[in-house]
Amino acid sequence: MTALVLEMRRLAAVRLDRAWLAVAAILLALALLAPAQATESLRFTIEALIGVAPWLALSVGVAAYAAASGADNLIGRAFQGRQAPMILTAALFGGLSPFCSCGVIPLIAALLAMGVPLAPVMAFWLASPVMDPAMFALTTGALGFEFALAKALAAVGLGLMGGFGVMALSRGGWLADPLRPGVGDGGCGGAKVRNPRPPVWAFWREDARVEKFRREALKSALFLGKWLTLAFLLESLMLAYVPAEAVAGLVGGEGLAPIALATLAGVPAYLNGYAAIPLVSGLIEQGMAPGAGLAFMVAGGVSSIPAAVAVWALARREVFALYLGFAFAGSLLAGVLFQLAQ
Repeated sequence: MTALVLEMRRLAAVRLDRAWLAVAAILLALALLAPAQATESLRFTIEALIGVAPWLALSVGVAAYAAASGADNLIGRAFQGRQAPMILTAALFGGLSPFCSCGVIPLIAALLAMGVPLAPVMAFWLASPVMDPAMFALTTGALGFEFALAKALAAVGLGLMGGFGVMALSRGGWLADPLRPGVGDGGCGGAKVRNPRPPVWAFWREDARVEKFRREALKSALFLGKWLTLAFLLESLMLAYVPAEAVAGLVGGEGLAPIALATLAGVPAYLNGYAAIPLVSGLIEQGMAPGAGLAFMVAGGVSSIPAAVAVWALARREVFALYLGFAFAGSLLAGVLFQLAQ
């Protein structure tokens, strides 16, 4: 039996997680309480998944290629040299790296424990969860290239704001010890920085890397599939039961208030970057201001509750406060600028 078949069985056994259970619970409740809506929601979800399938395939391919080729090892280069160029490089790498807001935590712990200045680390920390190549492809498919580009620029801009802001604050000796006592070096996360290896772009020449590509493609497909299924299902309910005029009244129209409200709502209401894409698409169709949609996605990606808990456990309180402050201010600014550009 091949390793891929074993991996499929292992993944199938553990994928009955909260996302799939939520999908099953919602469909069961609809079948009992609103059979007609259950059929409509199921149809909507299937058609939406078929519509996004080309972008999903592209996303899976990009993520698997990055893992198989070892492209993530390039991250170590972002933290070498003088501090200002480090901040710029870290923000750019953060906007392109395939790390989520929680997955980046071990790497951050490694960087800080190894003595890398907080400023470039903060730049990477803030930019990384907002956008990656796979998310860019899915965002383009659901919300258009302009929105995806704006989100990528917001990721880099947020990283630059946080990095240079921390650098200015650190000049007086403040923030010299950002980690909580007893935090380790990040384990395997630090290996990518301590011992960076050159990527193997033509990974198909090595059987082990081809096998890794297959495993990562399957893993990504299952991960994205479950969240997109849940998100499209929730979108169908939102379109059915949430009046468009209510959405437009809260987060639509002109001015700063809708964008600020969306920025604040991004923290508790966020699922993850992939699940947010169809939800925001549905909200914009109902009247949500595009700038508010961008602010919601950027703020939620950086400071969702799971990520915030992880940061709280890792960093001292003043670093945690800066992290949230830069996340809110940068998301709000990104939303305002995008709205002005419409």
